[in-house]
This record gives sequence, C-alpha cells and structure tokens, in this order.
Amino acid sequence: MTNTSYALIMLVAGIGIPVLAALNAALGRAISAPAAASVVLFVVAFLTSLAVVIFTGPQAIAKVATAPKHLLLAGALIAFYVLSITYIAPHFGVGNAVFFVLLGQLISAAAIDHFALFGATQTPLTWIRASGITVMAAGVFITQIAAR
Repeated sequence: MTNTSYALIMLVAGIGIPVLAALNAALGRAISAPAAASVVLFVVAFLTSLAVVIFTGPQAIAKVATAPKHLLLAGALIAFYVLSITYIAPHFGVGNAVFFVLLGQLISAAAIDHFALFGATQTPLTWIRASGITVMAAGVFITQIAAR
C-alpha cells in the first residue's frame, strides 16, 4: 500500500469517529442506557473484528498471551472513549465532544511521536510541527467559539 492509500483509509476512519459518536449516542438515548449502547457497539465491533481475524489469519490470536500486558490497556482506553462519548455527546453536542477529543489526540499524538512511545516511529516535535499543531488546536478552538 502507498502513503496515499494509508491517508485515505485514515481519512475515512476519521470521518467515522463523529458518525460513531452520533449513532451510539442516539442508540443510548433510544434505549435510555448509554452504557448498554456501548456494550452493543462492542459486541458488533467484536463480531466484525472476529470475522476479519478469521479471514486474515486466526493464528495471531495465540500470540496475544506473549505480548506485553500493558498493551492491553488499549481496550480500556477505547471503552473509556466509547462510554464517555456515548454519555456526553447528547448533553454537550457531538461536535463539541469530538472537537475536544481531537484536541486531546493532537497533544497525545505529538507526545507519542516525539518520545517514540509504545514503539512508534520517532518524529521530533520541532518548532514547525509545534506551530502546525498549535494552528490545528486554534482551529478547534475557533470552531467552538463559532458554534456558540
């Protein structure tokens, strides 16, 4: 795959995040239980992921037992994200919730890349990169002001 392919896939994934938030928040309202809506989301996600693993090579699942245990924290983080966005989005607005998630992602991604955390490729936080992140964060802030 090319970098363009990777970028397009991630663009679609990014488009999906607010859609996920809106759909799951609506499900939580429809059934009057945001936590139950999150469980339903994870069941569907599990079944989808399971189908992909079966298709692409189930032998990888056996290797999980030998992986560093701290890497499993990702599951707790996605649960926190889904539970929080499902509960908060109906009260705070999907746009507001996702914009603050985006701000957190900018900060976290910059730190992960700069320090090469979790095996990431190191990308130093230069003043140009920091300026770009600041402009993006300012854009998020401006959208919040404009929404009022």
